[in-house]
Amino acid sequence: MDLDSPVETIPRVSAIYAKRLNRLGIKTVRDLIYHFPLRYDDLSKIAKIGDAQANETVTVRGQIINIHAFRTPRKRMFLIEALIKDNSGTIRAIWFNQPFLLRALKKGEWVSLAGKVNYDGKTLFFSNPAHETIRLEQLGAGNKSASRHTGRLVPIYPETTKLTSKWLRYILDLIFPKAINEFKDFLPAEIRKSQKLVDLSAALKKIHFPQTQKDIDEARRRLGFDELFLIQLFILQQKQKWQLNRAAIIKFDQNLIKKFVASLPFKLTNAQRKASWEILQNLEKTTPMNRLLEGDVGSGKTVVATIAALQTIKNGYQVAFMAPTEILARQHFEGLSKSLMNLGLKIALTTSSETKISYDSPLGNHQEIEEIKPKDFLRMTKEGKINIAIGTHSLIQESVQFKNLALAIVDEQHRFGVQQRAALQKNIIQIEDGLKTTIPHLLSMTATPIPRTLALTIYGDLDLSLLNELPKGRQKTITKIIAPANRQKAYDFIRQQIKGGRQVFVICPRIERQSSDGNGNETRVVNSQSPDVTTGQNEHRNQLTLYDKRRLLWAEVKAVTEEYKKLSEKTFPDLKVAMLHGKIKAKEKEQVMRDFREKKYDILVSTSVVEVGVDIPNATVMMIEGADRFGLAQLHQFRGRVGRDKFQSYCLLFTDSDSQFVRQRLKALVSTQNGFELAEKDLEIRGPGEFYGTRQWGLPDLTMASLMDVELIKECRKEAEKLLADDSPELTNHPLLADRLKKFQLLVHLE
Repeated sequence: MDLDSPVETIPRVSAIYAKRLNRLGIKTVRDLIYHFPLRYDDLSKIAKIGDAQANETVTVRGQIINIHAFRTPRKRMFLIEALIKDNSGTIRAIWFNQPFLLRALKKGEWVSLAGKVNYDGKTLFFSNPAHETIRLEQLGAGNKSASRHTGRLVPIYPETTKLTSKWLRYILDLIFPKAINEFKDFLPAEIRKSQKLVDLSAALKKIHFPQTQKDIDEARRRLGFDELFLIQLFILQQKQKWQLNRAAIIKFDQNLIKKFVASLPFKLTNAQRKASWEILQNLEKTTPMNRLLEGDVGSGKTVVATIAALQTIKNGYQVAFMAPTEILARQHFEGLSKSLMNLGLKIALTTSSETKISYDSPLGNHQEIEEIKPKDFLRMTKEGKINIAIGTHSLIQESVQFKNLALAIVDEQHRFGVQQRAALQKNIIQIEDGLKTTIPHLLSMTATPIPRTLALTIYGDLDLSLLNELPKGRQKTITKIIAPANRQKAYDFIRQQIKGGRQVFVICPRIERQSSDGNGNETRVVNSQSPDVTTGQNEHRNQLTLYDKRRLLWAEVKAVTEEYKKLSEKTFPDLKVAMLHGKIKAKEKEQVMRDFREKKYDILVSTSVVEVGVDIPNATVMMIEGADRFGLAQLHQFRGRVGRDKFQSYCLLFTDSDSQFVRQRLKALVSTQNGFELAEKDLEIRGPGEFYGTRQWGLPDLTMASLMDVELIKECRKEAEKLLADDSPELTNHPLLADRLKKFQLLVHLE
């Protein structure tokens, strides 16, 4: 059996079932074998009917001596009732709304039933038990042979509409004996031995057909190790390739940096000083920097990046500064123009809706800002007349060329897609320096603290600088969960804050809806303001269609508009309320933000567009509707939009949910101000896939669980480093591993 054959070639897989498998990302035989269980139902206890006890989960085997259908008198519910007998007694089984079972189960047949035993005061019975027909020779109490759905640890798989775990178990049982012989173990024997790992064939058999919990544990460790090991190999290969490049040497000018730091209206924290020094040291090397600057909200990442940019420019080179949204790009443009004033620099902004340039006023003490044509921006950048080019993904278009780019800065880099981040490294133009070709130093920044397990894996090729302290004088933001009964009290409190001269953000809840596959099948839940999909057993993690995006955008607009109308007309008719959403044009957004910053509005109703980077020091209240619909990391980002000045600030979490899980998550936010601690809690509660956009890597859930295991990650990295030290980056001595790594890169989109 060819592992790369389409699923349509599998016996008993019709075109209809092939489409259903495709919805789960299963296109080949290999994909099907690598579709691992989410969990297991323990139906391994096999008992005689006469020994079955109420409330225990068991498997019994016997003969159907009677089976019939009827409807309940009041609700007219369709029921099937069967009486099963072995040599120790009889037991009833009842199934609800499954009329097809009358064709599947016949009087006189031998069956295996599994589930929880119930007691109605008179007799024992099963309610909706798992079932399968068996042969007479399987009746021995300890005989588990040939059982697929009962009498064993039964795997439960990710499913989709009209494709059940039971059907998947059937097909896997059908193809596994032939398919397993085609798998060649790519992991070197010495690694399997040192890590005490079972071989690949054994692991695949144990994950799908376990006899014991030990089988499951051994399989998970081996298969989790495989994927983490491949990630580490890829990352280390990328690091090696990156280090083969050459970059411009940016010499450190101590007097320049001291003078700039002294001109700032605040004192740098020790963390900022340390991070700046690490970056400036990197810039002096011929090996291009590839560093991640990770800092909590409000920790001052931008000023650290500005120091690096200034040093680069004064060495005669250009800087590119990429931000994920137009609002944030515009804010960086305004902030850098102000902080680098009177240094003789030209700073440009380019987005899909505007192009501007700022330069020192001939009169001094302020910046001149003027609109320019996009073609003039392209010309000036190519000629080296633009010192810093700031923009969104517009900066990685082929038409944008630099004369001597030496530093690329990416803010909130995780909010760009994997492909966009790759394009930045590949397409930000290499420059000719005599006979040598160099690439820019790369500084990535994020305000979303990364748990150490993810830092060791997904960002393991980056050097890391941490900003783990806030500027002095900042007060902690008081966070409260607001119950529905206390809504009016919260509104009264907001009014008091505004009377005191402060301003308020109101964030509307993330919009969620079911998405159809076009045939009326609901396959997943999608969110309007998140790169990830919401978890669920039947979810299908495909990219959103254009239709999905448009529908969600209009739903988002409707939510913001309704909240704006409610607050401006009913709740606060005497206050000035503005709104922001995805359908407002860029120039209007800019005007709204400028007016809000200039205190022309008291309240700004918005989507999560304010999550990142928006800086309104006078805002002291962050009110979040539907707080349960956001992740902790995103809620922490919202909270970071207030508390940016000397005033006491507040984050009000509104939720109508009485779920204990929701309360647990929100209480974690209330009790934790430190973003790094919160990141670890968010990882524990939600899992890494939803926490940090790792779904876009296409990794299966098994690896998602492995990403929580620090020790396993360290072992994988150790083995990968050792292997690459003994082999070439192309893995010449390990052809099976090289081939598997190539396929893995395609599978998980590691651009």
